[in-house]
Amino acid sequence: MAAPLIHLIAGARPNFMKLAPLVRALRADGRLQWKLIHTGQHHDAAMSGVFFDELGLPPPDVSLDCHGGGHAQLTARIMQAYEPHVIADRPAACVVVGDVDSTLACALTARKLGVRVAHVEAGLRSGDMTMPEEINRRATDAIADWLFTTEPSAAAHLRREGHPDSRIHEVGHVMVDNLLYQLARLEAGDAQALEARQTAQAALHGAGVSAGMGLGVGTDTDASIRAGDAIGGRFGVVTLHRPANVDDPVQLAGLMATLGTLSARLPLLFPVHPRTRERLAALGIAAAPGLHLLPPLPYQPFLALWRRAALVLTDSGGLQEETTALGIPCLTLRENTERPVTVDLGTNEIAGTDPARILALAMRRLDDIERPSPLPSPASGRGREEGRRPPLWDGQAAPRIVAVLAASLLA
Repeated sequence: MAAPLIHLIAGARPNFMKLAPLVRALRADGRLQWKLIHTGQHHDAAMSGVFFDELGLPPPDVSLDCHGGGHAQLTARIMQAYEPHVIADRPAACVVVGDVDSTLACALTARKLGVRVAHVEAGLRSGDMTMPEEINRRATDAIADWLFTTEPSAAAHLRREGHPDSRIHEVGHVMVDNLLYQLARLEAGDAQALEARQTAQAALHGAGVSAGMGLGVGTDTDASIRAGDAIGGRFGVVTLHRPANVDDPVQLAGLMATLGTLSARLPLLFPVHPRTRERLAALGIAAAPGLHLLPPLPYQPFLALWRRAALVLTDSGGLQEETTALGIPCLTLRENTERPVTVDLGTNEIAGTDPARILALAMRRLDDIERPSPLPSPASGRGREEGRRPPLWDGQAAPRIVAVLAASLLA
């Protein structure tokens, strides 16, 4: 009898990063067939062969090429495009990750055709129903057969919502699996990791920032960190992409002013999405001298950058988790988070969106960071705030997921 076939669904770059460990685990296990399906939701020319090689993924087996339009239009187009593949393949399961429109669209399509659904990153809740992602998360969980959670709060949410324990599987976090895999490659100094550090260094030079911030291309990256003293030996990293922060001109101007003030004390490196850069140009907002605007960076070069940061300021959900995994202090520029374990156990703090509050918290964080600490971070050798990696964030989430799916589908 042929091995059961599962569909792996990706619609955005972070989805591929979370699926990469699953593909490695499926290959190692060998009991299930799989097909990688890219909905095309985030149409990105950078997602070339190099991108997939970096993640250890083959190119997608199927590309639905659905992108653009509003949420309803996109969700409907993905459902229409995915349906023929479900009918043709009759997969034993459809595996969706995260909370993008593709997650919900493919879960709905599969479930309506009698195909069981597995949701990786189930149970996360911000409580903010104005976020499209929150709607996608709740609706996907409502129809999923397997609910794979990343943290204790997610399992608790699902139980409160009435999901039976038999469907809830606390497995850890595939994003951390990928992070640790990529970090090991950077430390090993393989050819792609070398290129990643060179790319990050080139971005810094392009922004007018001198070398020596731990992105040296030598194999002893920790030695280059200790030797680096280009901008006082410390820097921060900023990412902003959520509409509430970048689409509102008043909010964006306030944040840029705050970042400019902060950068007088801690130089800040800000890889800017092209859309955000256009908005800054349209508003006539210039960056302060200490706020260095970089081009967007691929995953490995960006990891090579932020893993050495003294402080990260972000509105990204994934970066909240990754900074916690490596013990990097993080301020989340949102009013809430669906990832409370990063606050309860990790190094994350919710700063909100008020520029004055953000500045006050950032300055306090820097005071804490600069205070001598007897506990150096294993990631950098520098003092960090106390925080610990959440349970099961050990790089083995994907094998646990595959074991559950194989046991169920082969029973």
